[in-house]
Amino acid sequence: MSKSVRLIRNHQLTQQVEYAYAAVADAPVRSIWVAGACPLDLNGDTVAIGDYAGQAHQVMRNLVTALEGAGAALTDVVKTTVYVASSRQSDLVAAWQVYREYMGEHDVPSTLLGVTVLGYSDQLVEVEAVAVLAGEPG
Repeated sequence: MSKSVRLIRNHQLTQQVEYAYAAVADAPVRSIWVAGACPLDLNGDTVAIGDYAGQAHQVMRNLVTALEGAGAALTDVVKTTVYVASSRQSDLVAAWQVYREYMGEHDVPSTLLGVTVLGYSDQLVEVEAVAVLAGEPG
């Protein structure tokens, strides 16, 4: 668990959700904004075409790698946005279940959106994140 991030659960709101309602990061912190992680392999090809869960797994692996490059981990994330190219709730849920698997108990505030289209050919899922680390920039 990150020492920089404190998740807030407001008991005046329903507890039947899979995320905290807010996150607090006390200063001084180093902020990390991660571009939307996409379901691309090392060659830049979209993986798991037509498979929401399969693409979500690649997206989350790529998110972990991007965070590691900045010296962070999923437990340092304070906010995410999960984009799913579908108008069907079942497709959003398929991607969300994979996302939750990777996030584990670190249920940060997140927004789950169904969108018309994403940037790469055959792309169905994308996750962007904001993370914080304690202390001054390295």
